[in-house]
Amino acid sequence: MGNHLDRITHLSYSELPTGDPSGAEKEELRVGVAYFFSDEEEEVDGGGGGGGGSSYPCASQEGPGSVSELEYSAFCSQECIFSKLHENQDLNVYTAKTLLSMCKPGDLVELVSTSQAPHWAVYELNDQVIHLHEGEIRKDSLTEIGRGRHGRIVNSRYRFRPLPSDLVVQNATGHLGLNSGEICWTNSESFAAWCRFGKREFKKGGEVHSAEQQYFLKVHFGAGTRGGHVHTLVFRSLEDMIRERRRVDASGLLKELSLGVNGGKE
Repeated sequence: MGNHLDRITHLSYSELPTGDPSGAEKEELRVGVAYFFSDEEEEVDGGGGGGGGSSYPCASQEGPGSVSELEYSAFCSQECIFSKLHENQDLNVYTAKTLLSMCKPGDLVELVSTSQAPHWAVYELNDQVIHLHEGEIRKDSLTEIGRGRHGRIVNSRYRFRPLPSDLVVQNATGHLGLNSGEICWTNSESFAAWCRFGKREFKKGGEVHSAEQQYFLKVHFGAGTRGGHVHTLVFRSLEDMIRERRRVDASGLLKELSLGVNGGKE
């Protein structure tokens, strides 16, 4: 498994068995540009509810649980930069209590529940995580914020080279106490990923848009099944791509406001 994961980590776009971002693929491929109407609101209290596109195991289940959820891969300049696929990752989820026994300082933790965007945090030590929640960077107990949720460690979700674990924790603790007007991240995932990888692209407005650079997000519907198919969305920045993927995770719906490689006007 380890050798396979290492190989996947360095795949280029042409090597991954998904689709061609140029559009020369099956007719079910749809390319679009996503737009946003409001800032994301995250909720880490309670276990969620309602419909959504995912189903999660019982909150009392201690062992690993399988999750029915959308899978993704993402590319920039023909390099795979993000992968959430059963074929190359363990996507099982665990209770907060079990997850705590697996965490090491500097790990990225993803908490999931139905009808909510996943919540990301940086594990520090002794059950403490640092995360962006409700416009504030704060420190909380993993078992407390994970109550009613399941979670997993997502260190390898992004394919960038990680910083040393002590520097990851330092990045997180160095921003404790910042609130809305001082924060340059739009969601918990962007903050946690920035702490681990140190890339300015995770910051709000941290990337200069150019016509040459595009991000391709591939949404794998029914991954691993005979009737599975892939939709590809095109974005101008990593920040935009993350926000739309999280919106899809929360709603279970894929929303495209314009079709075609050239997109539409904002």
